[in-house]
Amino acid sequence: MGFPKLDERLRAARLEPPRGRVRVILDTDTYNEIDDQFALAQMVLSPDRMKVEAIHAAPFHNDRSSGPADGMQKSYEEILRLLELLRVSPQGLVFKGSTAWMSRKDQPVPSEAADNLIRLAMRGGDEPLYVLAIGAITNVASALVREPRLVERIVLVWLGGNELHCETAREFNLQQDPIASQIVFDCGVPLVQIPCRNVTTHLLTTLPELERYLKGQSPLADYLYRIVQEYGGGYCWSKVIWDVAAPSWVLDGRWVPGRLVPSPILNDDLTWKLDPARHRIRIATGVDRDAILGDVFRKVAEFRREGGGITSS
Repeated sequence: MGFPKLDERLRAARLEPPRGRVRVILDTDTYNEIDDQFALAQMVLSPDRMKVEAIHAAPFHNDRSSGPADGMQKSYEEILRLLELLRVSPQGLVFKGSTAWMSRKDQPVPSEAADNLIRLAMRGGDEPLYVLAIGAITNVASALVREPRLVERIVLVWLGGNELHCETAREFNLQQDPIASQIVFDCGVPLVQIPCRNVTTHLLTTLPELERYLKGQSPLADYLYRIVQEYGGGYCWSKVIWDVAAPSWVLDGRWVPGRLVPSPILNDDLTWKLDPARHRIRIATGVDRDAILGDVFRKVAEFRREGGGITSS
């Protein structure tokens, strides 16, 4: 399996936060928790910066699904619920993803999402397609294996894994499909990795905060408040809204600062191995919690207009 080698100057340029309006795809395990919903809303409600070309349902398996296929289907249905609240038609916009994990690096999992990613990325134009991935990376890795030239056509912003100094890379999105995770670190695609432990873990909110800024503002705002309330714990409980970090990096790179490092090797035991000779990726080193959640809350609370700037492809 051979991937094109990207010019390092071009790689460095693509790993800088974008300026102006860019084409984006969201790859999301939307029903896994309650944070993808906030990220999807933030993305749709930012039409001045993001031209949303597709939303892909990603697989997941935990106590909210019976397996990756069921998780993908539930995520697909949750995407449709959110788009209805956002008054956006799903026609030509929403695609089902993988129903299984990758079993070998040379065997992609077929899906509508992988087909659509290849189609959108490979069509004309010099500007890259930004793929915001906030779940298991199966759809994206499968597309890369099928069409290695995607390395030259996309920028992958993935919320997955932990910081490189952690004793383990093990984290929900990364560990769901280890083979797919290894592919995205190895293939040379311009990758912005947003770690979970000690980075997006700072994106905490509480029910009193959501009640103050969202509850009663709109059907969308009420839905987001309610799913957190139903998910919630007991006394003095807070919830990390992890996934808003991915669209926030596109919106304002200062909100998700980072640095260029050699792409780590993901070992089979889900630990990191560092090799200074490897190609570079950008790894996020922090988040501006107040700026990011403030942007989400403001856009959701102020949502009153028809549609959200999405055009189907």
